[in-house]
Amino acid sequence: MTLPGARAGAWAAAARAAQRRRRVEGAGRSPRPVTRSQRAALYVHWPYCEKRCSYCNFNKYIPRGVDEAAMRSCLVTEAQTLLRLSGVQRVESVFFGGGTPSLASPHTVAAVLEAVAQTAHLPADSEVTLEVNPTSAPASRLAAFGAAGVNRLSIGLQLSLERGTALFTRVQRGALPTPDPERAAEMYQEGRALLREAGFRQYEVSNFARHGALSTHNWTYWQCGQYIGVGPGAHGRFVPQGAGGLAREARIQTLEPDNWMKEVKLFGHGTRKRVSLGELELLEEVLAMGLRTDVGITHQHWQQFEPQLTLRDVFGASEEVNRLLEQGLLLLDHRGLRCSWEGLAVLDSLLLTLLPRLQEAWQQKTPSPVPGG
Repeated sequence: MTLPGARAGAWAAAARAAQRRRRVEGAGRSPRPVTRSQRAALYVHWPYCEKRCSYCNFNKYIPRGVDEAAMRSCLVTEAQTLLRLSGVQRVESVFFGGGTPSLASPHTVAAVLEAVAQTAHLPADSEVTLEVNPTSAPASRLAAFGAAGVNRLSIGLQLSLERGTALFTRVQRGALPTPDPERAAEMYQEGRALLREAGFRQYEVSNFARHGALSTHNWTYWQCGQYIGVGPGAHGRFVPQGAGGLAREARIQTLEPDNWMKEVKLFGHGTRKRVSLGELELLEEVLAMGLRTDVGITHQHWQQFEPQLTLRDVFGASEEVNRLLEQGLLLLDHRGLRCSWEGLAVLDSLLLTLLPRLQEAWQQKTPSPVPGG
């Protein structure tokens, strides 16, 4: 899908005007302080692709034709509806994923961003990421996305590797063996070491960056911040307005694009499933997600979710946890709880010890009622 040439200039000009207006509005007043429940990241799912890739298991469809105007209208409607339902006043970042969102027109990106800015505060310097397939986004198209408000690209290497294999080998489909687990672990460690020597910070289990270029959008996920999922099959986690800032919901939008659009037109959103997260479930996420990062879980961050049980209360007296501390895989100190460089590589095995200990501490804090009491 391409943007009609006669209209491209108008869309780009409108997007630039929107950006200038947001900058002027941001400069004219001090941003109001907002609570944790009033901040969120926004994920927008574009479900269409040109072909199916073997390595991708995301919600995607190969359409015969796309009514982009209808899809754009529904993305705008659902973004505004969910922002209002959440009571979110500040959107920290926006991520356009898919699917292949670079197949959408820059106008669609601009329209969604403008709708977000009309409903909540979207700072002019917010991170706005677009997943890009290089074949669908030549330089001129990337420039148009930039004019629409995109300031960060996410470009996968899988396609290049796939094409390289097809061009330079004659290996038949399915003939490439999967590396054995020990070799895969060695490759992971070698890659970590090379990137570290090159000045990259491993700020998360599978993410590296330097010069402060980490993904602030993904950082919201790892810090268990709120995020709103817009589009077919998108996931979100936020506290609905009026819930008293306590009960966070996990939401999943309807998968199939046509059915999702029908629901958005009828109800303003296409949420198919809502699940209230209990306090323990949320703490389990805080633990599992926070330990994925090199910062880990600070005492202050933990107290935002659990003001009664400290990290030392939960883990300090555990013999199993103390063995991990003695082995140098975990660190529990004045900063909080985090994995060491060695521990980050074996996080899954560490969680097998930490999660049951959290559950045990929670049960001791909230004992079951006595029958007949």
